[in-house]
Amino acid sequence: MARILSDIPMSAVGPTPIVIYDIHALQEKFYFGDQVIARLVSAMPLLGRMFPNPSAIDIVFPDEGAEKRFGRIFGAYAKILCSKTRSGDQRKVRIESGDPQGRHVVIVDDRALSGGTILAAKKELLSHGAAKVSVFVTHGVFPNRSWERFLDAGFEKVWITNSCPTTAAAVDREGPFEIVSLAESIVQEIMS
Repeated sequence: MARILSDIPMSAVGPTPIVIYDIHALQEKFYFGDQVIARLVSAMPLLGRMFPNPSAIDIVFPDEGAEKRFGRIFGAYAKILCSKTRSGDQRKVRIESGDPQGRHVVIVDDRALSGGTILAAKKELLSHGAAKVSVFVTHGVFPNRSWERFLDAGFEKVWITNSCPTTAAAVDREGPFEIVSLAESIVQEIMS
């Protein structure tokens, strides 16, 4: 994808800027050619706007990678850091720091495919006394309708952006899903 985007012609004033939301692996920014300037931004501030009072929720990072990518964005919020191990299709999530007891916790991640890590994190958080578990994911890819696993999984809310329009259309008004538009954020990035 980086190679395809790198073939965008130069603009009249130089390399064409492209905006990329929550790139999964930061080293991928170096895959872009000189004809484009990749501006890496995050959709996570949208969650902060939904919960401007940091005491309303605790932020859960399902793994160390999510904490590295998004930790600074949620500076004032209480945080819970998890670790995960994989064995085939099974994911084991363990709470490394933080206490979900009696709290509304929100798992944040850049993308969801099968949702296995998120579902395992929810189970662990509830076993440690979380009152409510929600999810905020930038790219709800959910191939092969894997989003259906979330319909009756006991989530308070599952917020995904409209970065994957086919998925957003499929889950709109389904169970706990709520679509968060990137439109305003995109306009702000273009205008800055």
